[in-house]
Amino acid sequence: MKESDKNIENLIDKMMAENTLETPSFDFTSKIMSQVLVAEKSKVKSYKPLISKTTWIIIGFGLLGLGIYVSLFSGTEYNLGIDKSYSEKFSAVFSGIHISKNILYALLVVPFMILIQIGLLKNYFDKKYQL
Repeated sequence: MKESDKNIENLIDKMMAENTLETPSFDFTSKIMSQVLVAEKSKVKSYKPLISKTTWIIIGFGLLGLGIYVSLFSGTEYNLGIDKSYSEKFSAVFSGIHISKNILYALLVVPFMILIQIGLLKNYFDKKYQL
């Protein structure tokens, strides 16, 4: 060990022997904890969706009622603006494609299952990270 390192170590030992440990006041911990609790309470904000569940239910029932009204009580047929020539051209493009039943079932079921998984995962993470 170098001589300068020994001198520095001796100096530090001497300084540490002269100084005593400082002690905090009696209620130091309670004061700090009260400040921490106040800071935690001010940070927590509850989640409120922009559109509430009742509003979504009302919108859903409104659209459902509108669809039922149009389909049952309307005597006119609606033409979507697609002439037969367009539909014939469209069907001619896809007439050579044959889809097996397994692929058709997969195309119908997979999106439905993905929607279910999204809902389940959202609930899982909401419960896991609930404040």
